[in-house]
Amino acid sequence: MDETKITYKDAGVDIDAGNTFVKMIKPLVKATSRPEVLADIGGFGGLFSLNTGKYKHPVLVSGTDGVGTKLKLAFLADKHDTIGIDLVAMCVNDIIVQGAEPLFFLDYLATAKLDPEKAASIIKGVSEGCVQAGCALIGGETAEMPGFYAGEEYDMAGFAVGVVEREKIIDGSSITVGNHLIGLASSGLHSNGYSLARKVILERMGLGINDELPGLGKTVAEELLTPTRIYVRTVMNLMRDFNVSGIAHITGGGLPENVPRVLPNGCKAVIRKDSWEIPEIFKIMQKAGNIEESELYRTFNCGIGMVLIVPEREAEDILIRLNGLNETAFYIGEVAKCEPGKECVELV
Repeated sequence: MDETKITYKDAGVDIDAGNTFVKMIKPLVKATSRPEVLADIGGFGGLFSLNTGKYKHPVLVSGTDGVGTKLKLAFLADKHDTIGIDLVAMCVNDIIVQGAEPLFFLDYLATAKLDPEKAASIIKGVSEGCVQAGCALIGGETAEMPGFYAGEEYDMAGFAVGVVEREKIIDGSSITVGNHLIGLASSGLHSNGYSLARKVILERMGLGINDELPGLGKTVAEELLTPTRIYVRTVMNLMRDFNVSGIAHITGGGLPENVPRVLPNGCKAVIRKDSWEIPEIFKIMQKAGNIEESELYRTFNCGIGMVLIVPEREAEDILIRLNGLNETAFYIGEVAKCEPGKECVELV
């Protein structure tokens, strides 16, 4: 039997690299701090003191998500400084739709071998996403697992917690026939549909990650690694002055499957497809992949990252406010009566 001494580092786990990484990201974490944060990173748990005096009946809202196979494109492009924005966006956009202000965020990063420089680049994106969302990055976990991930690949998950006054929870219960639908523009694919996008663009079209997409003037990496929009500040601004009856984050399943999640029984959304211009990237993929229209709308956001359902009397003022907030927004339809057993989203 070989009696040569062996260390954890020999097995593929470098504790010193992990310590170096923590030191490197401390300024990034500090940039996201809020007054309620009670400790720096490095403890066993993140500490956050909720100011209960601000609320009568505070309700905590949590969300968790990942980035999916968009990571594959980050690997191919060797670009890692924006993928963390996607991670934060996918979590905080899910809790803001219920009216909750994101308070804090934690991340999980797992890789075969920790590269402190690359990992710090990833956390740079997480920090930027938290700054955009106004929440604090109070902790996380970095797992080095040799033999589990291929090469230099990694995976990420995020966890967000927010708070909302109970009486101000947005749950769709106040939606009524005649309400208007307002769509907020996406920045592109966001973080959904990438398995199909990769199949069409990399395989069917035969493009490389640094090749230019025909008609766009952008490379594959530039277009497909565009970060997901974070809508937190916009929605919170609207909530202060307007009645927002329901909000849908348009992720996997697109408009047909996400809008119904906030509709009460007896209501359907009538969405007018000609009310906004579908971004060129979706048209390119549809043509190159011979993708049926129904499949396109069910897989991708098609240019609408979030849908607001608002009273008709306030719709025009909300659109004016959104324009003032530099949002690209569209009146895309209305709520109508839905007959029992019928589809509750109608794309016309």
